[in-house]
Amino acid sequence: MRPVAVVGPTASGKSALGIALAQELGGEVVNVDSMQLYRGMDIGTAKLAPDERGGIPHHLLDIWPVTKTASVAEYQALAVRTVEDIMARGKVPVIVGGSMLYAQSLLDDWQFPPTDPQVRARWEARLEDIGVDALHAELADVDPEAARIIEDKDPRRTVRALEVIELTGQPFKASQPPKAAEPRWGARILGLRTTAEWLNPRIELRTRLMFEQGLVGEVRGLSERGLVRDSTAGRAIGYAQVLAHLDGELSEDEAIEQTITGTRRYVRRQRSWFNRDPRISWLDASGPDVSGAALDSLG
Repeated sequence: MRPVAVVGPTASGKSALGIALAQELGGEVVNVDSMQLYRGMDIGTAKLAPDERGGIPHHLLDIWPVTKTASVAEYQALAVRTVEDIMARGKVPVIVGGSMLYAQSLLDDWQFPPTDPQVRARWEARLEDIGVDALHAELADVDPEAARIIEDKDPRRTVRALEVIELTGQPFKASQPPKAAEPRWGARILGLRTTAEWLNPRIELRTRLMFEQGLVGEVRGLSERGLVRDSTAGRAIGYAQVLAHLDGELSEDEAIEQTITGTRRYVRRQRSWFNRDPRISWLDASGPDVSGAALDSLG
């Protein structure tokens, strides 16, 4: 009943593999995609509809309103309880998603670093003065590794990293558990390996289908429920571009192209992050029988 985690880049087939494993192992899926936590963010996150989940219970979907600021620590507490509840019922937790910090917070016993309201307020004031791009550049000067893993348009995490560095006197990465440690609960971690030649066309096709399926209308409806650009949910890839389109800053074609480009850039970060984890057993995402290979890997 040890958990199984399925990680890897966007559009690599994690959701389908997670369902296949849950069906074979007698499991339930635990979401570790940070944007699928938000209610109503369905099309742009490729969230499976209930009738697409193969009869498998899915946990930690649609738990937050789009107005909520995401919290990795809050997610971690919820997810740990969820995984342990599934195990207590004799089921196998199948942890599925590609959000890097969220996956590590769940799979490792990550004790979050300290916070100080005054220090944070000072960095937030600096952000207000110079903007996110310049602040991210300052982070890159003091901690290039942190700047590499934090999106350059993510003001909240940029501020948080600078706060942690100031409070601890150490690089931001030092506050994270080593990836060589035994995963929590002895979890087995499977990763879907891809090539750009195989994945890039899938990203483009999926993005165009999202717009054809009504992503613009979905975002318009969410904006009426409080979705704004300067929020965690509003900065999600696809949603940020559509909000800019609705504000008249981008044409729909430009929003599509920028979503494709942003997704590819995010995939490069995912690859870099997960490739550094020696505990992952890698599977060829383009293989003819990925679920069979996964089951063989698990023994």
